[in-house]
Amino acid sequence: MNTTHSDHVDVPRGALIMAGALVAMAITATSIVRIAQVPPSASPALLRAADHAQIIKTRNLRFSDRPDGAVEIEDVGTGQTALMLERGSNSGFIRGVMRGLARERRLHGVGADAPFTLTLWSDRQLSLTDTVTGRSIELNAFGSTNRATFVDLLMRPERPQTVPIAASPATTAAHS
Repeated sequence: MNTTHSDHVDVPRGALIMAGALVAMAITATSIVRIAQVPPSASPALLRAADHAQIIKTRNLRFSDRPDGAVEIEDVGTGQTALMLERGSNSGFIRGVMRGLARERRLHGVGADAPFTLTLWSDRQLSLTDTVTGRSIELNAFGSTNRATFVDLLMRPERPQTVPIAASPATTAAHS
């Protein structure tokens, strides 16, 4: 029985040459960009500032989970419900975006009370900004259908909350 063990691994010479060439190309490309001082691509916020894009419409919204699994979206400016996402409704994109933003707030130790700002810009871009963490999501990047769910949220009127008014003696006397 042969008890000798070899740690030798045969790697094809061509594979080693290709790996070395790939590393060399990556270093060369990085060096060219750094030496030529090619600016990094600008963020959407910087592009808007350079283009002097103006706010067309904005809405401050608060998202609250309800015990029945629904998500209530409140217009902070009016205190009215802008939209109620019932449990099981076709609202996966809004829920997904908000889940990511809520996770970031938890990482920063921030509660859910502060609003988010939904903004439509004159360059037709749509952004959702966390007023606490400063994180901004460019909603156009997710396609026209997903963008449309937030445009609807921005444009829809508040739904009046139905609060029963108790009959007072003055109200009862006025109707007699």
